Amino acid sequence: MPIGNLTEEEKKYLLELAKRTVYEKIVNRVEYAPSENDVPLELKKQGAAFVTLKKHSDLRGCIGHIIAREPLYKCVCEMSIASATQDPRFPPVNSNELKHLSYEVTILGPLEEIKDPMDFEIGRYGLYIKKGPYSGVLLPQVPVEYGWDKLEFLEHLCYKAGLGKNDWKEKGTIIYRFKGEVIEEND
Repeated sequence: MPIGNLTEEEKKYLLELAKRTVYEKIVNRVEYAPSENDVPLELKKQGAAFVTLKKHSDLRGCIGHIIAREPLYKCVCEMSIASATQDPRFPPVNSNELKHLSYEVTILGPLEEIKDPMDFEIGRYGLYIKKGPYSGVLLPQVPVEYGWDKLEFLEHLCYKAGLGKNDWKEKGTIIYRFKGEVIEEND
């Protein structure tokens, strides 16, 4: 799915879909699926996305797919539930928290392997690292939110993957960059 291609209506649809999916799962204990007829055509194309939940501006859950394997709207539904109930860093969201949550959907472009680990721009690219059985991903907006430079971004990417902070330099480490389109509630 091309990044930057969605209309404001499609972006709004994805945010509302994320919210409705979480609400239905937490309150009614059902997995919400919109009618195919109601889904905008562009959102039926294969796409990869992360859904981020924040509570009072603090991270409350963030899970996604880095490779497109299903229609974008289905990925957003699945990742919304996963972010609310399966992020191992947090307990599942409860119904009392719903009114305090804000939602962010990040649509990912294709992965592009980079030979030079510094071959990316802060804020424009997210990174995915893989070394042996370890892997980790950080979205393009993360280093901007924390004020990291490239080195700090790479070090935190390694930490996220369960690696040592300088493993990005090691032989056998593969780094990919990807663009991301961030859709926030305050857009």
